Amino acid sequence: MSGSKDCGGHHKSPRKKFRRVITCILIFLLIILITILLIWAILHPSKPNFTLLDTTVYAFNATTVNFLTSNFQITVRSQNPNDDIGIYYDRLDVYATYRDQEITLRTRFPPTYQGHNEVNIWSPIIYGTMVPISPEYSVALGAEQMAGSVFLVIKIDGRLRWKVGTFITGRYHIHARCPAYITFGEQSDGVLVGENAVKFQFYSRCSVSL
Repeated sequence: MSGSKDCGGHHKSPRKKFRRVITCILIFLLIILITILLIWAILHPSKPNFTLLDTTVYAFNATTVNFLTSNFQITVRSQNPNDDIGIYYDRLDVYATYRDQEITLRTRFPPTYQGHNEVNIWSPIIYGTMVPISPEYSVALGAEQMAGSVFLVIKIDGRLRWKVGTFITGRYHIHARCPAYITFGEQSDGVLVGENAVKFQFYSRCSVSL
């Protein structure tokens, strides 16, 4: 009988060791997770800053009713304000809107890593050819252009990840909204570039949300 009990004890021993190993691994992972969360809470990353520096207008034609053809080159500045946190911009799409309606195609920035307190500057071209516009917006746009000033919003949508030491977070959505006033005719404050392009200098802070 005693031999039988010993055999049973020997069979249980590996299971206990296995459970202890699993328990130790789980505790270790929990400690790592808590440490990461504490570091994250202490550092608390700030949102990146985006600024629209200038817009060069190569084409802006709203003469065809309910359609708009436009071509811009914009310069956007992005700054990482964090001292100890890097940013991976996995995807950033930029486009122009008029009264929340897209008037250009989306242009994608190349994937970029932005180090601590680092600054990046992009100068993409955004354009749209015969983009349909709702009738009421088409009328308003024509009236504003005749009056000499059109208010646009340059939008940037994408995803980013934070880098804290060797730890990299999951992806977060980012949205930046940059106001841009385009003036025409005698009221234009732009600078003629080449034969038919007009450059407007801005220092327009963009609203950023995550």
